[in-house]
Amino acid sequence: MEYKTQMQAARSGIITEQMWQVAQKEGVDPDWLRAKVACGEVAIPANVHHAALVPQGVGAGLRTKINVNLGISGDSRDYEREMGKAKLALEMGTDAIMDLSNCGKTRDFRRKLIEISPAMIGTVPMYDAVGYLEKDLLDITARDFLRVVEAHALEGVDFVTIHAGINRRTIEAFKRAPRLTNIVSRGGSLLFAWMQMTGNENPFFEYYDEVLEILRAHDVTVSLGDAMRPGCGSDATDAAQVQELIELGNLTKRAWERDVQVMIEGPGHMALNEIAANVLLEKRLCHNAPFYVLGPLVTDIAPGYDHITAAIGGAMAAMSGADFLCYVTPAEHLRLPDLDDVREGIVAAKIAAHAADIAKGVPDAREIDNQMSEARRRVDWEAMFSLAIDPDRAREYHDSLPPAEQHTCSMCGKMCAMRTVNQILAGEKVEMYQEGK
Repeated sequence: MEYKTQMQAARSGIITEQMWQVAQKEGVDPDWLRAKVACGEVAIPANVHHAALVPQGVGAGLRTKINVNLGISGDSRDYEREMGKAKLALEMGTDAIMDLSNCGKTRDFRRKLIEISPAMIGTVPMYDAVGYLEKDLLDITARDFLRVVEAHALEGVDFVTIHAGINRRTIEAFKRAPRLTNIVSRGGSLLFAWMQMTGNENPFFEYYDEVLEILRAHDVTVSLGDAMRPGCGSDATDAAQVQELIELGNLTKRAWERDVQVMIEGPGHMALNEIAANVLLEKRLCHNAPFYVLGPLVTDIAPGYDHITAAIGGAMAAMSGADFLCYVTPAEHLRLPDLDDVREGIVAAKIAAHAADIAKGVPDAREIDNQMSEARRRVDWEAMFSLAIDPDRAREYHDSLPPAEQHTCSMCGKMCAMRTVNQILAGEKVEMYQEGK
């Protein structure tokens, strides 16, 4: 039987090659995974045109995935620098890269990224519309927006963020209860402006069925964007955010009816005590579709350190059931990130994801921690470096002040607890004092 999408295949009882690969990597039963894809609780974003893709599963019962954002901006059109970030992200094992380019002709960059990347590639067609179409926002028609979606699908993008939930009902809720930071989603703000200037409904909502047909033809997963995500803690879980989530739940069911896979994008800023409730709310209103969160950032006063505030929130969200974390770099709210920022953001996101996987009992998640603990007991530095999330940083710290003896570190020296107990258990005498030293 021929099938158009992973979801259609799963519902027909077919375990695709992508499902086999994901099941093997995750250590789960292929038929269990097929059932999860069939009901929408797991998505395997895999555009039929993305030849280099190594497929990943996103959703319930699987390892928490991380995404890296990059792309060309009006103030920084250095294509080589952005490609350098992409290559670093791939070297560090990111699961997905989102190209958020928003200025000029970005097709060459996007096509090259798809050509080289084994990781999933995502885009936000709304960002690309002005440059791709060479029109000002007010001059873009509803059909124009759909043209950009189709172009991205044809190029091989695995998932696209579509802000279809910011419709007239959502905007009414937003206007009834003004926010401290209004609308902070770039795509959401552009659609809000377009709708207010033209008097028209959101084209992605009005022509949603046509968007789904485009995505189905190329097996592109729709990542339903959170145009009304809170941009500060004060705005979290307000009427506009919840109204949009209700709309996204309906849009999820409509996508599944057409065998299009879905992910739901979630909040950006939120107090710690609200995160678990928000994850449960998303899962309930959006029928257990995979949940993709930016952060959440748990405080608003840490510019320069927002990779840490996001990692705290991301760990809490993933532990509560979120499936996909978007990294945040130290440069968030300040400037376009550089290579060092990208590295810091990836490491922080990977720590959050892995900590959550241990907490929610993902199969074998703790195994690498046990291997690290075994290496520490043996004081085997090379093994420790190889198991570290960032081996280069670990080695750099160790070597910057090396110990006098190999099987210690410069903090404890001969008083190393591991060394002492190892010697005693081996029947050796522990000697620390040296005359004259």
